[in-house]
Amino acid sequence: MTSKSAAAAARATVYGYPRQGPARELKKAIEGYWQGRVTADALRATAAELRRRTWRQLAGAGIHEVPTGDFSYYDHVLDTTVMVGAIPERHRNAVDADALDGYFAMARGTQDTAPLEMTKWFDTNYHYLVPELGPDTAFAADSAKQVAELKEALALGLAARPVLVGPVTYLLLAKPAPGVAAGFDPLTLLDRLLPVYAEVLADLRAAGAEWVQLDEPALVQDRTPAELNAAARAYRDLGALTDRPKLLVASYFDRLGGALPVLAQAPVEGLALDFTEAGAVNLDDLAAVGGLPGKRLVAGVVNGRNIWVNDLSASLATLGTLLGLADRVDVAASCSLLHVPLDAAAERDIEPQILRWLAFAKQKTAEIVTLARGLDRGTDTIAAELAANRADLASRAGSPITHDPAVRARAAAVTAFDARRSYPYRERAAAQRAHLRLPLLPTTTIGSFPQTGELRAARADLRAGRIGTAGYEERIKAEIGEVISFQEKAGLDVLVHGEPERNDMVQYFAEQLTGYLATRHGWVQSYGTRYVRPPILAGDISRPEPMTVRWTSYAQSLTDRPVKGMLTGPVTMLAWSFVRDDQPLGDTARQVALALRDEVNDLEAAGTSVIQVDEPALRETLPLRAADRAAYLAWATEAFRLTTGGVRPDTQIHTHMCYAEFGDIIRTIDDLDADVISLEAARSHMQVARELAAHGYPREAGPGVYDIHSPRVPSAAEAAALVRTGLAAIPAERLWVNPDCGLKTRGWPEVRASLENLVAAAREVRAEL
Repeated sequence: MTSKSAAAAARATVYGYPRQGPARELKKAIEGYWQGRVTADALRATAAELRRRTWRQLAGAGIHEVPTGDFSYYDHVLDTTVMVGAIPERHRNAVDADALDGYFAMARGTQDTAPLEMTKWFDTNYHYLVPELGPDTAFAADSAKQVAELKEALALGLAARPVLVGPVTYLLLAKPAPGVAAGFDPLTLLDRLLPVYAEVLADLRAAGAEWVQLDEPALVQDRTPAELNAAARAYRDLGALTDRPKLLVASYFDRLGGALPVLAQAPVEGLALDFTEAGAVNLDDLAAVGGLPGKRLVAGVVNGRNIWVNDLSASLATLGTLLGLADRVDVAASCSLLHVPLDAAAERDIEPQILRWLAFAKQKTAEIVTLARGLDRGTDTIAAELAANRADLASRAGSPITHDPAVRARAAAVTAFDARRSYPYRERAAAQRAHLRLPLLPTTTIGSFPQTGELRAARADLRAGRIGTAGYEERIKAEIGEVISFQEKAGLDVLVHGEPERNDMVQYFAEQLTGYLATRHGWVQSYGTRYVRPPILAGDISRPEPMTVRWTSYAQSLTDRPVKGMLTGPVTMLAWSFVRDDQPLGDTARQVALALRDEVNDLEAAGTSVIQVDEPALRETLPLRAADRAAYLAWATEAFRLTTGGVRPDTQIHTHMCYAEFGDIIRTIDDLDADVISLEAARSHMQVARELAAHGYPREAGPGVYDIHSPRVPSAAEAAALVRTGLAAIPAERLWVNPDCGLKTRGWPEVRASLENLVAAAREVRAEL
């Protein structure tokens, strides 16, 4: 590869970086602020130091242009809502009284005020706060955060590029505010919103911005001609502004499709495209529209969502092809590095051979810089890096960790019969009613109960050797006893053991399955201050021994009421892990399903009559393009049914989903053939119950009546009102009463009060019936 001219020197950049800090300093500071232990000034100081540390690290590694504005106390879409002044009326007084407390009230709610709805950011496990808009929404620019963070970076002597959610994506992500007539389309507010963006862009230019990035990931989804016309109008108007920085419009997670010619023709100075998720299609489409003459192309050739080392030679080949399609080609990750952990070098428990295969945010930054140098100065300048990279890729491809012949033979022998219940639902339902003898509107929870400081300390003590296994297990038994006792006293009908032994609903199982790797420091933000450590799916999957039977059976021994066995489903095990990229996802899902099937069968054999297989990630993993969905849903449905297909008719199979748009997958929910499904519904005002009714869903369902992602305690009257709303869509003999999700992140006082109110609500409505 020949070097490029100095005028078109390739630059290295990123769109965003993990926010939490190496020791999750941001999480600790924010939660300390909520608890009154940290002042607002101290919180702001912690945040500022984390930003400075990140920018200096990026610049020191060779990133030519650091991102600003991607940092957030809770969520970058909520930050955009503040930037454009779209504060819901119910939060206006709180925001006016104290901007920071009002911001957190929108995110988390208060005892008297509901928060914004929360849902998944495209097909990731990151959650954003959904904007609420209506015909009367009055936008007003507030660029203070974006300007301040830009000035912080510039003061360090760095080249910086503010990153904003683009106006079209912001409106496409929004929903009609409560009380707004059905059918209102937030995109009709575009002409009202664009002047606000114009004002923000002018403020950023005045503060010293040369470039501003406007993220438009919604344009990689299927879009109507009207929506594409709106995008064309938006960037025609913004591009025509005279008082603005240069504009870089960024897309990621999939191919742009019909939106590519719209953006290529827009009067903006640059485009950023994902060349990993749909690289070949984006490349071909870019060539088909004649490239980007006179414009900057930022090529996302390093996968920002997975943790495997980049194939540097393949990425250089892609970059070389792109050189003739734009005035300048720069190198980046495919999306913000928010979706990966910070630093693989911090992992001391992973074998050095395997550690060579992994690249977290810090390592991806180095890959981007290496690729930019090779693109700019020629491959001879990175010969050592290329040789080491080839060795790492060969090590992984040839490792026995990645191939287990017995697992592959078992998966190959699966038949359609294995993924089917032996009796139709009507017969199963009758057998289950006779066996379980539950009342009308049965009450239950989703599975987890509060993970107290004492439980976390006990796990830490066990890891550190301060207590032995016997002492730890006695603590777990005591916690299970307390959870069962509370549920009996509260009057719940189907109990759970509370999962005190589980650190995370995916990691717990991953640590007991072959083929998975667990990290110690691989934290990734899920929402707000909630961070998870996604395990790494490195090889073929099997289950050496039972994982949950002991604790479920112990809980059942303490009560005469049914106790649910709790498992995480195969699709969620993939979606909330870093999956292998060397075989089709469907093949991996089948392996996980067979391992979980063994666990389901062992639970049933031990006397567990109700088994819940959670699949909250089924919707979020849905491909962004409709043309890709049928294949995904086929293997995802098969995996769930393979997990649950071997049980008796009187064993009741539950599943659970939360914080996603369910309307797109109602038919798939039906095809899962679970006996009972519990779904998030409180924040969305029972929308999913109406969607189930419209589909004619024939089985039992529990749309949630308690929003567990808010600290507020719903009253019995509030919960009863939601139950009645559910009854308008689902017959009483098929309606369950439960929270939206697990209770792991909540405190015991609010959980006790909320569940007591939930049971009271069910009894009140049951009496009415």
